Amino acid sequence: MDTPLHFAGISGSLRKGSYNTMLLKAAAELLPENTTMDILPIEDLPLYNADHDLPAAQARPEIVQGFMDAIGKADALVIASPEYNYSIPGGLKNAIDWASRGEHSPLLRKPVALMGATPGMWGTVRMQLAFQAVFLFLDMKAVLKPEILIADAAKKFDASGRLLDEKAKELISHKLQNLRELVLAGKLQYH
Repeated sequence: MDTPLHFAGISGSLRKGSYNTMLLKAAAELLPENTTMDILPIEDLPLYNADHDLPAAQARPEIVQGFMDAIGKADALVIASPEYNYSIPGGLKNAIDWASRGEHSPLLRKPVALMGATPGMWGTVRMQLAFQAVFLFLDMKAVLKPEILIADAAKKFDASGRLLDEKAKELISHKLQNLRELVLAGKLQYH
């Protein structure tokens, strides 16, 4: 029997008409068989403040703890993000900063797939490169191929937010299958 897996998805954009939220929703429709995904909101997370993040987490805001718990319950993480100033958007970095804290961080060694969409022509290349340092520090297991770099995003989604690009859908499906296989390989290795 095929092992059921659950992914958590995070959009790096807070914008209502975000191409990256559309991309994440497209990914949710392209998941491998026996795989589910919840999209976790980040827009209401407070700015990271170590005064509210004691080691035992008694002072951690409830919304933050809920976010961290949802990541912890997921077998893997899927991030779809734009690129701001050649790097990771502030709201997404804030969410990562909260979830990365403590020896029991839910991001430690978490399998992850990263993708991005932009109205520009560079396809979020530099944002994805900026994440490599984060993945290295947290020992996250990143699925690097295939790369999902959707440029000229306004032409790739219809008015209702559905992804139109068939090649992109094929690559996303492949990347999500690779993420599933990475999770399952890790489960075999550690059990």
